[in-house]
Amino acid sequence: MNSTDRCDDAAGEKSMVILQSLLCLLREKNLLSRADIEELAAKVASRAADRDHDPLPCQSEAAIAAASEMQRLGRYIGGRYGGKHRRM
Repeated sequence: MNSTDRCDDAAGEKSMVILQSLLCLLREKNLLSRADIEELAAKVASRAADRDHDPLPCQSEAAIAAASEMQRLGRYIGGRYGGKHRRM
């Protein structure tokens, strides 16, 4: 691993911590509902599932990892802050 890879990994981890904290803060302040977070997770999952038609192209491994992370984060936020699920 060269220094550029380490720098990119560190920047990615910092960004992830900031975004996770932001989602939690918005949920705490009731600016995001549990349904909003579930909808966001569904959109991320759909981008990962249909990368060929994604209007904002991204790396396939990154899209799959993002979908997994959103599911994990959604479960955490749902368990911590509760709220109503989105309607299907």
